[in-house]
Amino acid sequence: MTTHPVGTREFFDDLDDYRFDKLRYLPRLVDFNGYRGRELLEVGCGIGTDLLRFARGGAKVTGVDLAHQSIDLAQANFHIHDCAPSASFLVDNGEALPFDAETFDVVYAHGVLQYTAEPLKMISECHRVLRSGGEAIFMVYNRHSWLYALSKLTGVDLEHADAPVLRLFSRAEFLRLLEKFPERNIIAERFPVASRLHRGWKAALYNGLFVKAFTVLPASLVRPVGWHLMAFCRK
Repeated sequence: MTTHPVGTREFFDDLDDYRFDKLRYLPRLVDFNGYRGRELLEVGCGIGTDLLRFARGGAKVTGVDLAHQSIDLAQANFHIHDCAPSASFLVDNGEALPFDAETFDVVYAHGVLQYTAEPLKMISECHRVLRSGGEAIFMVYNRHSWLYALSKLTGVDLEHADAPVLRLFSRAEFLRLLEKFPERNIIAERFPVASRLHRGWKAALYNGLFVKAFTVLPASLVRPVGWHLMAFCRK
């Protein structure tokens, strides 16, 4: 992903490039430039890769993460890219957010709920701090997906399979978690794209055969089995 020293501009830029190459769908579904002047919270912000895009689009951003190192790197990322004045960062728990009710216009949590001990509690907290009419954007892993099936077939563990908590959800389960929101729209995304991580015969098999074969399958078969379930909710 990167060979540059941790915390350098090149380090952050390489990780941004890698993330949005792998998740090519994300800028298509999430308008990072569409929240100018709005208060936006990211729960589980990591090193601030996505949050920086919101900030560059004019959003007033706040990032929360459990890991001190992630918050330190997120602050460095914003400082290097001259966005530090537009952001606030906190080391805190998404299941007990340190904010008053109805503080934010947007809450964003991409790839976080599947790693938390109590995802319903986190969703409830996101709902609580969101203003009436506000937007929540979540992503979880899809149990009925091509990647989960491929993992089972090949015996290759999923990424982060060794995490203390890793949950996969069906579409119906995800909808039940989001019942607090009167408006909920779930879109299955992240389909096979050529990987930079594999080399040799693995790369040839996956990139040259599997990815190409997947693109010719009927859309009606492919659409439900995306690895990511993206939820767009309105309070």
